[in-house]
Amino acid sequence: MAKKSAQKSEKRNQARRLINRAAKSKVRTSIKKFDAAVIASDKSAAEVAMKESFKLLDSAANKGVMHRNTVDRKKSRMAHAFNKLA
Repeated sequence: MAKKSAQKSEKRNQARRLINRAAKSKVRTSIKKFDAAVIASDKSAAEVAMKESFKLLDSAANKGVMHRNTVDRKKSRMAHAFNKLA
């Protein structure tokens, strides 16, 4: 039988895992919406999706769900794709 502290930390880890998965899923979904708008050459929809994605990415980085460099790389690539639409 595991120690009481190990049981508590495992329970906490499982709860955090679900929260982190939800945050990453929201980020991926918003990036897919942006990519779809870019493919459709819809600049206004792409701009809205990019702003939403940036907000979610920054939130994920601040919470420690995603690494700051990963977030910056994704934001840079999205901005580059958006600028190519013009």
